Amino acid sequence: MSRHDVELIVNGRRHELRVQARHLLVHTLRDELGLTGTHVGCDTSNCGACTVLIDGDSAKSCTVLAVQADGAEVTTIEGLRGPYDGLSAVQEGFRQEHGLQCGYCTPGMIMASTSLLAQNPSPTDREIRQGLEGNLCRCTGYEMIVRSIRWAAEHPQPDQ
Repeated sequence: MSRHDVELIVNGRRHELRVQARHLLVHTLRDELGLTGTHVGCDTSNCGACTVLIDGDSAKSCTVLAVQADGAEVTTIEGLRGPYDGLSAVQEGFRQEHGLQCGYCTPGMIMASTSLLAQNPSPTDREIRQGLEGNLCRCTGYEMIVRSIRWAAEHPQPDQ
């Protein structure tokens, strides 16, 4: 099996890894770097539980090979920080508005929402729902999730 050297900056830390050509980024994050907050939900890129930020844009890490991310800056749920007792505005919004139930989709939802708010700091509820179309929640019906993102939009972090 062909192996390749890759360099990733994950949550601000540089990592040099040797990975198989077919190794998915989600497995590199979880298995090689121990960042298990990025969930594997469906293995088919349908659910969005594996969403991370790659160079600031949301991406489903189960659709990206680790070699494709070579040289990229990757942010996982563990890498988000903010002014709310260390939580980002989106994380705090999920806490304030009860935007999670079982929690399995939550890291992907938070990462997709973080990207959405970076691109559109004041989205309408419809834009929030459109921004989350690739992320599935099997518990909530999305109303609390939309309220959570709305809370984050109304309470932006100083650097947003």
